[in-house]
Amino acid sequence: MELTAEIAAMRDGSGDPGRLLGEFRRAALLVPLADGPDGGLMSAVSGGIRWVYAFTDEEALARFAAARGEAEAGREWEYLSVLGARLVDVVVPMADGPAGVAVNVADADGSMFFPPVAGIVPDGSAVDLAGDGEAA
Repeated sequence: MELTAEIAAMRDGSGDPGRLLGEFRRAALLVPLADGPDGGLMSAVSGGIRWVYAFTDEEALARFAAARGEAEAGREWEYLSVLGARLVDVVVPMADGPAGVAVNVADADGSMFFPPVAGIVPDGSAVDLAGDGEAA
């Protein structure tokens, strides 16, 4: 099953968290590049967590652009194709503070958040573990 189908299954209550995480880790996601002097991957901070934006396809990215307004929808968006595993295993630990991945955030019924918790991100980046690797 592909990632969007696993997200739909989780949202309707019939999904399996392990399958969802597996599909997320295997998925090639589109991650837009940020504008501005710092560049990098586009993200936002909410609730003290940096959320890296990722999309399952160009249509999902286009819906995100449209949701940001006419000027954003009309411009060309540069993005990288990155495996979900690479986002959580490499990018999240490089963030300055807690970070997770927000997939298809403009899709009210198709978005999914992968927070910085044990089992999703490396233990050293998980906010639910104490410094000794035990649950906080």
